[in-house]
Amino acid sequence: MFHVVFYRPEIPGNAGNAIRMTAGSGCALHLIEPLGFSVEDAKLRRAGLDYHDRAVLHVHADLDSAWRALDPQRIIAFTSKAERRYDTVSYQPGDVLLFGPESTGLPQNVLEDVPIRVRIPMLPGIRSMNLANSAAVAVYEAWRQQDFAIP
Repeated sequence: MFHVVFYRPEIPGNAGNAIRMTAGSGCALHLIEPLGFSVEDAKLRRAGLDYHDRAVLHVHADLDSAWRALDPQRIIAFTSKAERRYDTVSYQPGDVLLFGPESTGLPQNVLEDVPIRVRIPMLPGIRSMNLANSAAVAVYEAWRQQDFAIP
């Protein structure tokens, strides 16, 4: 349905929660190295519960490798620096939903290559949402627009 891409994620629990969320929504999760953890990390496995066998998980050496493997038609970057809200996009099956590292977000050089940049609204003074929660907000809006079709 959709591809969730975590660029250089740092916290195993976020990736584990995303594994569970993508398994439950029919999406694929792509992790871009370097990772701040091992995919064998106990915290990642615990957060993903028993959904690892139902999840579609790919680990890519770098962003270029991911783009070659995915050959995406559209990439949507989620960043607190965007003006456009995430719910103004008409999501399409196959879209790539791109998220940055927990501590810094997507770097400027990555954002410059992605024409569709969106933000999730938050109250003033809040820097960002949790990575796994942000991905869930995005996936469920995209899936809602597909009338929750089963992939």
